[in-house]
Amino acid sequence: MTSPLINILEKNKQQFYPVVPFEQGRDQLLRMNFTATNTDLTKEVIEDVSKFSNYVDEQLSKAGARYGIGGYAEHRTVYSRSKVFDAPDGGEPRRLHLGTDIWGKAGTPVFAPLGGMVHSFKFNDHYGDYGATIILLHQLESVAFYTLWGHLSLKDIALVEGQYINREQEFAHFGEPHENGHWPPHLHFQIIENIELNEGDYPGVCRLSDQNFYLKNCPDPDLILQMNQYL
Repeated sequence: MTSPLINILEKNKQQFYPVVPFEQGRDQLLRMNFTATNTDLTKEVIEDVSKFSNYVDEQLSKAGARYGIGGYAEHRTVYSRSKVFDAPDGGEPRRLHLGTDIWGKAGTPVFAPLGGMVHSFKFNDHYGDYGATIILLHQLESVAFYTLWGHLSLKDIALVEGQYINREQEFAHFGEPHENGHWPPHLHFQIIENIELNEGDYPGVCRLSDQNFYLKNCPDPDLILQMNQYL
């Protein structure tokens, strides 16, 4: 049984503004794979930001794609590059991705798909973390939910909590590695139903054993993005 939030997002899907510039019928998208089945992503590649960025750029260029996309509910080996995703007690690490990533050029503008209020923001400055992060609070048909925007430019978090962001407003940009958690430029977009007491941060990756809770609390971002249909 689907949740009230999923039902409302599906009902309103035609109203959402594109999150990134994208021309249907002209721009190509590439589904990107960051699981263990992608043998091109060696330890040497994923642990070197320049090599990792070059890999992403080469894949997009070969495919003639404007963006790479994917990752929701993907079990990713690339998170082994950072201790951020390891358990302090040496237990099960976090590897299951809870958002959708859109890979592209640094500086790519990001637009609000619907109006929302700035809930919180933070510079999560750890290697492999979100870097500059914004969380927006939305309400549709009396149902409140949140969207998390990670790996942004530092200039984008010159905000005020409670500030309103309008639908179609350009409010963020893909950050450079030094400001986005040391990743190839991309946007991490995530829907969150209950953010609890978190501010400026929320898990974007969970343990496989916790997937039932987190995948329910963080439904498929394509409910808003509406991009998978073009893959």
